[in-house]
Amino acid sequence: MVKVVAVDTELNVFYEDSVHFDRDLPEFGTQGGVHVHKDRLTVTSPVLMWVQALDLILEKMKASGFDFSQVLALSGAGQVCQRQLHVPWELATRKRLLEDWGQPGTVEPVTSSPITSAAAGCFSISDCPIWMDSSTTAQCHQLEAAVGGAQALSCLTGSRAYERFTGNQIAKLFQKNPEVYSHSEIHRGRALGRRRERISLVSSFAASLFLGGYSPIDYSDGSGMNLLQIQDKIWSQACLDVCAPRLEEKLGSPVPSCSVVGAISSYYVQRYGFPPGCKVVAFTGDNPASLAGMRLEEGDIATFLVSLGTSDTLFLWLQKPMPALEGHIFCNPVDAQQYMALLCFKNGSLMREKIRDESASCSWNKLSKALQATEMGNNGNLGFYFDVMEITPEIIGRHRFNAENIEVSAFPGDVEIRALIEGQFMAKRIHAEGLGYRVMPKTKILATGGASHNKDILQVLADVFGAPVYVIDTTSSACVGSAYRAFHGLAGGTGVTFSEVVKSAPQPSLAATPNPGASQVYAALLPRYAELEQRILSKAQRPL
Repeated sequence: MVKVVAVDTELNVFYEDSVHFDRDLPEFGTQGGVHVHKDRLTVTSPVLMWVQALDLILEKMKASGFDFSQVLALSGAGQVCQRQLHVPWELATRKRLLEDWGQPGTVEPVTSSPITSAAAGCFSISDCPIWMDSSTTAQCHQLEAAVGGAQALSCLTGSRAYERFTGNQIAKLFQKNPEVYSHSEIHRGRALGRRRERISLVSSFAASLFLGGYSPIDYSDGSGMNLLQIQDKIWSQACLDVCAPRLEEKLGSPVPSCSVVGAISSYYVQRYGFPPGCKVVAFTGDNPASLAGMRLEEGDIATFLVSLGTSDTLFLWLQKPMPALEGHIFCNPVDAQQYMALLCFKNGSLMREKIRDESASCSWNKLSKALQATEMGNNGNLGFYFDVMEITPEIIGRHRFNAENIEVSAFPGDVEIRALIEGQFMAKRIHAEGLGYRVMPKTKILATGGASHNKDILQVLADVFGAPVYVIDTTSSACVGSAYRAFHGLAGGTGVTFSEVVKSAPQPSLAATPNPGASQVYAALLPRYAELEQRILSKAQRPL
């Protein structure tokens, strides 16, 4: 979906609305905003659907009486389901779509949809790949091999090669459809060199529509492409050369995420009443925008304890990243000299709910009582619970160990519950530290999602990390973060700290602090957990 959030000068949200692709734009025939192809690997999203959604949401705001004249700055984010969508523009696009409809006298009546109408035929591909696409395994292998392996690529770009990442998607496009990547055609009786002029991420694509000109890709979203050298903040020539020719000129130069990339197009001034001086701050990805929305600072960690679905997600603020084969390192969206990391744990809420059902009679209240009845450290009993193949690390199955590191087949119910919860949080800390994260005296943990409402689960989280846990409402964290980033860009971006700009925003609530003695208990358990995890992993990888 496309969502909008507006905040006032005190950073309070006063307006929210959304357009749901499947419900509000059924003519595009999407399910969940995407088209899943017959091979079940290729997943795309219609570019024109995005343009029409922008038309629709702005018209909804206008009909509601929203006062566009008070908008000082705007920014945005590529949302979760389309974050890695990349949009190939045609050469004529700047004239037809990004300039002409911004000129005086060209604005059509309010009841029409001029952007959508002008956009038809502006893109080399009508459906573009998104993050769910997994059809580029061959291109991933090629990219890793070209730069010296998966770890070398991770050190260079922040991640090993991933099928959904844009560089590999571009490589597939060039290999499978070179004529689409760079071609000519007969137009109006004469041959025109009609090459792809620009390739955008959905973030820079959306910013371009507001600018009336091509917007650059920002450092943070650019980090999720397997193309950007995260230390130097420039495109990696080695990676570009593997993917496609002339790729650097098609991507343009990346910019800091807090950059003001221009003023809003005159089209929006005329049609909706935006002030001519309204600034457009570089758009970014949904995960970087969420970090901004939760206002993480150095040493902070945010955990999404998701209740709908299966996974838990961890956001980290890093100063000295250590790229690895798991997780992702991105340039920080609110401080160009810092970094952020992302870790995903597939067996999150799915396992909590399963163990609740098996050991606590389907009752969260009974699960809480089990945590209260057992001691920190669980008398040395440790458990690993992966009913589906885990991402971090790649393990499947349930594995239980007693205090002597002997694997056992079962635990008593209360022990099972604590083993699960402690194990999940120890895994998060171990793998976060593997990417360079360190708990600091000022560290705070921000928790959200369904499990963040359970104070006993949050108590275990505080104990394992040795840091206070706060809860925060992040229902629209990417949108709110984009609004905060707009303020940051307006205030001067790199010349002023993000924390200073957002200091008046609503504060998270303290939910738990570490119990006395927790640091000593988990200082002993964490190395054991890491060693046992490696034992399980080695056994799983051993040839039969």
